[in-house]
Amino acid sequence: MVHSPDKNIKVAFFLNLAFSIIEVIGGFFTNSIAILSDALHDFGDSFSLALAWYFQKVSKKERDAKYSYGYRRFSLLGALINSVVLLLGSFFVISESVQRLVSPQAADAKGMLFLAIAGIVINGIAMLRLKKGHSLNERTVSLHLLEDVLGWIAVLIGSVVMLFVDVPVLDPVLSLGIACYILFNIYHNLRDTLRVVLQGTPGNVSCEAVETALQNLDGVKSIHDLHLWTMDGEYNISSLHVVVDPALTSRQTVILKQQVKNVLKNLHIQHVTVEIEQLSEKCETCDF
Repeated sequence: MVHSPDKNIKVAFFLNLAFSIIEVIGGFFTNSIAILSDALHDFGDSFSLALAWYFQKVSKKERDAKYSYGYRRFSLLGALINSVVLLLGSFFVISESVQRLVSPQAADAKGMLFLAIAGIVINGIAMLRLKKGHSLNERTVSLHLLEDVLGWIAVLIGSVVMLFVDVPVLDPVLSLGIACYILFNIYHNLRDTLRVVLQGTPGNVSCEAVETALQNLDGVKSIHDLHLWTMDGEYNISSLHVVVDPALTSRQTVILKQQVKNVLKNLHIQHVTVEIEQLSEKCETCDF
């Protein structure tokens, strides 16, 4: 089956929206402020998922006169927005949890138990679907759903315990632990996203690896002005200058140029621009 990021996010969006509505109804029936708060949080998630879905679809557009490299980087907007929403949501959960530690509240444990099971199943299905993806957008959306699954696991544990023992502080304690775990993952996702936006080198290839691989080609004297960056964390780009042996014929130079491109493609660099130079040629970029 062909991997389709926008289809995966679309499924996650509709599952999240449907369950948010179920949460509102369930929250009123169980008299659980925790569930109603989570419903509000999930509606915010649905909004960010809708944006992620939209940007993922836009990112599939081919390049044009306005965006000569295409629209792949638009998917990063979805990842950034989702990360910000996750940050706000985590701080909201921490705030609510601290308040509930100070003033514990009783709720319908049996009703919470049934909602928790439904929440784990629905959000778990969506999370597993997105976990197969590789884009930063999918990874960030998957974090949303992981947060929801862990939150419902906390509700499940809390509701089971509260069926037998009156320990209302258990739920906020578990929620605080989950929020800290999510914040740790948000940090890593934001770091990776900002590295792409700031045109850092891709995580799966290095300039040293490129230089080492190309130096082994017959006819290559040296490499300089090497640049590596990525459009969206998956589609990698490189431009470089290759100084060749002056004894090479025009035909041999063309073959060498293709060999350079093949080597870089084997290093997961999909878009390669090569400039061939002679030893006696002065390179203007060498002055920078």
